[in-house]
Amino acid sequence: MTAYSGASATGSSAPPTRARAVVDLAAVRANVRALRDRAPRSELMAVVKSDGYGHGAVPCACAAREAGASWLATATPQEALALRAAGDTGRMLCWLWTPGGPWGEAIAADIDVSVSGMWALREAVEAVRTGGRPARVQLKIDTGLGRNGCAPDDWLELVGAARAAEAEGVLAVTGVWSHFACADEPGHPSIAAQLAVFRDAVAAAERAGLAPEVRHMANSPATLTLPESHFDLVRPGIAVYGVSPSPEIGQPADFGLRPAMTLAADIAQVKRVPAGHGVSYGHHYVTPGETTLALVPVGYADGIPRHASGSGPVLVGGKWRTVAGRVAMDQFVVDLGGDTAEVGDEAVLFGPGDRGEPTAEDWARAAGTIAYEIVTRIGQRVPRVYVNGPGHSD
Repeated sequence: MTAYSGASATGSSAPPTRARAVVDLAAVRANVRALRDRAPRSELMAVVKSDGYGHGAVPCACAAREAGASWLATATPQEALALRAAGDTGRMLCWLWTPGGPWGEAIAADIDVSVSGMWALREAVEAVRTGGRPARVQLKIDTGLGRNGCAPDDWLELVGAARAAEAEGVLAVTGVWSHFACADEPGHPSIAAQLAVFRDAVAAAERAGLAPEVRHMANSPATLTLPESHFDLVRPGIAVYGVSPSPEIGQPADFGLRPAMTLAADIAQVKRVPAGHGVSYGHHYVTPGETTLALVPVGYADGIPRHASGSGPVLVGGKWRTVAGRVAMDQFVVDLGGDTAEVGDEAVLFGPGDRGEPTAEDWARAAGTIAYEIVTRIGQRVPRVYVNGPGHSD
């Protein structure tokens, strides 16, 4: 798999005007290796859903494969099929299905399809019987998250039907899996309870005659902190991109992870204004004295959270600044106080933090959300610039 979207993935390229999200693929590779070290006896499935959590699915999938990820995973079948179209041929899982989904296309592309109920099993079987190859199916059990997954009371029916289809040669059950609700809260009682339900579900599947290749439950926080959950396969998502799944379990550096994305923009205007000057919609910020304002040309249409109005941190001229007033659709303002800047100077919204810049976690605190949302929501108006791609010596 060598195809990349966006700017060059082999080294630095001239930054696009206005704004850019620079994605360090060496960081992605290093993060995958660090995660593999946390689970040395398990395979690793790198989750690249939602366009690689906003980082770019294809380049990050390539980097993850290069670093030893034996599986990839997406939420939707369309995401998985796009990876196949880009040239990936390795093991892959997709799990978010709705009735009438592209079962036949996914099965033909040798993508493992997740089944959480009888309706989904019937659709997968029908896709095979209408001319497809045997399906690779992974059965998902709801161990307590309460979202997708087969309810425990319905599990025996599902595994029995899957075993019958397997005996018919229609499919192979390749995995049994589940997902944690509170793995990012160390010591939460639901963790042990879910593990017990999962072990029971696996045992029931095996008693029914199934022999799955992989059993997996560990998301990013469980990969980092719960070795008893690693089973045959760990399934990290946000940690692949160097973002801690929760401040409660530690910062990225605590686990040898490095944030891969740096979001920056070029200042579009600098001007002096008097005291009492209102800034942005609603004048929720009024200058306390004569000052210099700098215009940063990104806004909520680019994924900058409006909830961070008045609180979002930005590095300008080596100093932290704060969004002055409301974040607008395409721009926001920072008050430079007694300092100044030039049009074209760089404003760094977030990055790894080692140059003194804010991190995605800092923006998450400012917006009252989680760092997952900060990186994932950065829109396609912001070009991705890939550095340290294939051939780089990590």
